[in-house]
This record gives sequence, C-alpha cells and structure tokens, in this order.
Amino acid sequence: MATEAQSIEPYLRALVESGGSDLHCKVGSPPRVRIDGRLRKLQAPELTPRDTEHMVNQVMRADLRDEFEQTNEADFAYTVDGLGRFRVNAFRGRGDAGLVLRRVTDGAIPLTSLGLPDAIASLALEPRGLVLVTGPTGSGKTTTMAGMIDHINDSREVHIMTIEDPIEVIHHDKQAMINQREVRVDTEDFAVAMRAAMRQDPDVIFVGEMRDVETVTAALTAAETGHLVLSTLHTTDAAETINRIIDFFPPHEQTQVRLSLAAAMRGIICQRLVPRADGVGRCVAMEICVNTGRVSEAIVNPERTMEISGLVHDGSFYGMQSFDQSLINLFRDGVITLDAALMASTAPHDLTVELRRLGLVA
Repeated sequence: MATEAQSIEPYLRALVESGGSDLHCKVGSPPRVRIDGRLRKLQAPELTPRDTEHMVNQVMRADLRDEFEQTNEADFAYTVDGLGRFRVNAFRGRGDAGLVLRRVTDGAIPLTSLGLPDAIASLALEPRGLVLVTGPTGSGKTTTMAGMIDHINDSREVHIMTIEDPIEVIHHDKQAMINQREVRVDTEDFAVAMRAAMRQDPDVIFVGEMRDVETVTAALTAAETGHLVLSTLHTTDAAETINRIIDFFPPHEQTQVRLSLAAAMRGIICQRLVPRADGVGRCVAMEICVNTGRVSEAIVNPERTMEISGLVHDGSFYGMQSFDQSLINLFRDGVITLDAALMASTAPHDLTVELRRLGLVA
C-alpha cells in the first residue's frame, strides 16, 4: 500500500519556528532550513520524487503549471494562514522536482532597528534620482531595501509604487500610499510595469531587480524626470555596479548612458553578511558610495571608473565607507572576529595591513 505523499506545510512550520530564512526540498535528502547562513537538516525522512511533485502541485498557482512543464522553472508566492507568505522557486534537477521557499515578512524592520549607517536613511529620503542596493543572493538586500521604503513611508506624504517578482515584504500605508505590484500576477514584466508606472503619478518607484536593458532604460528615465527610483543588482562593489549597468547597453550607446547615470545616480549601497562573534546570527558589512562631483566624473570617464573605490575610501565626509572600513569598525567593536573579517574582505592582505597600522592586531 503506497504511503501518502508528504505535505510541505509541516516543513514550513519548522522553518518559521526555527527562525530560518529558507526551506530547501530535494529528492533523496531530508528538507533543510537555512539558519544564520547555514543549511541544517530537519529531523525528517528523505523526500521521494512523489513527495516533491506533490509539494510543487500543492503550492503552485494553476496558471503557472503549463509554464513549469515547458521551462522547468517557476517563481511565485505562496501564503499559508497562520504561517505567513513565502517566495517560491520551483525547478527540476536530474528530472526531479525541487523547491526553495523563502520567508516573506509582513512589514519591514525599521532602519533604526537594523543599526545601519545614517547615510542609508539620507539616501532613502533623496527627492529624486537612482539609489541601488547590491550584493550576492542572501546578503540582506531585501531587508535593507524594505527598511528604506519603510523610512520613506514614515517620513513623506508620497506615492510609492513597487514592482517585485514576487512581493517579498508587505508594506502598509503610513504617511505614504504604497501600491505593490507582482510580476506575472499584477503585470506582465518589469519593463511593462515601469512604463505603466509613469502614468500612475508615482513619487518613488521600487524595481525589484534591474534585469534587462528595457528596465534599466525606464529606471534611468524615471530617475532623470524627477522620481526617486530604488532597485537592486547582484554586484559586489560600486565600481562593478556602474560597469554592470553600462554593459547592459551596446557600445555605441554607452557614452550617453554614462552621462545619464552620472546625472541620475544618488548612491550605491553594497553589502555582505558576516557571522557575529557571539555566534548569534549575522551582521551586515556595507560599502556606501554617494555620488559626489568626483564620483560623477569617474562614472562618465570609463578610464576612471575604477577610481570610485578610492573615492569611497576617502569620502567619509559625505557618509561614504569602504567594505574594509566597515569590517574594521565591526572588528574593533567586537561584533565580528578577525577570521570573519578576513573571509568577508575583498583584499584580506590589505585589510590585515590596515588593522596592523591601526594597532588592532599584532
């Protein structure tokens, strides 16, 4: 007699109760949850192909099933009463269905509670222009961006439009009015929603991710025409972020794009999560680049773009800081260990030299 296929809800409950961020379901392995950056096995049997197929059918909207069968990929959101909302990616690996589900929070963590530098709040309240939060997957970009939107919501009587795939943090109106649109549910794609947003009288537009040239073009146009545009990219530092945006465009358009970017850019926040010294969770290390006159000149001139890293290092007067400066502060304050700082640093040798110069290590 065949056993009943496993439901996903007990594992989602375990994810929530453990304080984890993600649930991974894969054939031949027990489900695992990510807690403070580490994947940990649940005390559960190995999943079978029948289990994961059932889970996919359990959580996936009916209108996405044909797409999943054709492409073997699907992104969507799933809500469970009493547990919350989850961002879902369903996929196939070696022919078997698999899932990764990320918890979505109802309401943002305030910037004051996140303990982020004052420059983050200042960038959130820019009246117009482009502000980017960047970093690898799982670096806390969503949390930072949600905190920035919440700060605007607390401070300004404006209209905020968000375009997300899927919606990850539910915002409620405070001082601002917030409309949140989900790709493939409320709109066809980012580019279509960006074009439509210009007819919806927005003051602030959040684009979940700039994935293609159409979305980047629309975001730059909106930023140049008096809107504050917030978005994310999977880049590691400010100079790489500028180059990544430029590379969306063909060579004959790149000079004009550099000029537009230099005029529209307000700031770039790059971040990485680092394990805390006390073993309880992780903290964020940030590079913060504010678009000063000299940074703008470096954006315009491709031969000088790599100078941005040096300008960030020397720009504390404007609220800027490099990753290494952020790591040094965290290490000096006892928040992270030396090993964790060196692991997170782009240039561990340079960081060690600076720590010795400051007398923080022997």
